[in-house]
Amino acid sequence: MQLLHTMIRVGDQEKSIKFYTEILGMKVLRQKDYPGGRFTNTFVGYGDETEHTVVELTYNWDTDEYTHGSGFGHLAFGVEDIYATCDAMRKMGVNICREPGSMKHGTTVIAFVEDPDGYKIELIEKKTL
Repeated sequence: MQLLHTMIRVGDQEKSIKFYTEILGMKVLRQKDYPGGRFTNTFVGYGDETEHTVVELTYNWDTDEYTHGSGFGHLAFGVEDIYATCDAMRKMGVNICREPGSMKHGTTVIAFVEDPDGYKIELIEKKTL
């Protein structure tokens, strides 16, 4: 069994693609319009879908905004230098909603940023050996 992708609904397709590719460094792997359903699916990720879990950005043509509800938490990404990453993201206009620092009750260094739709993205500093 393999986790294939996670899907989030986005209000502005171009802003979301730009965030996930230019800010988080992913690549657009594939994109398809579904005129009958009035939506577009864009899959972004760091590598081929046969070996990597990816993110599906679903843009419903007639919906500009979504509520996140109380069930969704966040997406998590590992980074080498969390302080430099947050500084670079801040310069690109990304909202850093939790500055880098140790997580409560632990030593792992984390930060949280928001994508264009307000989804929380957790950055976790990778431990060096």
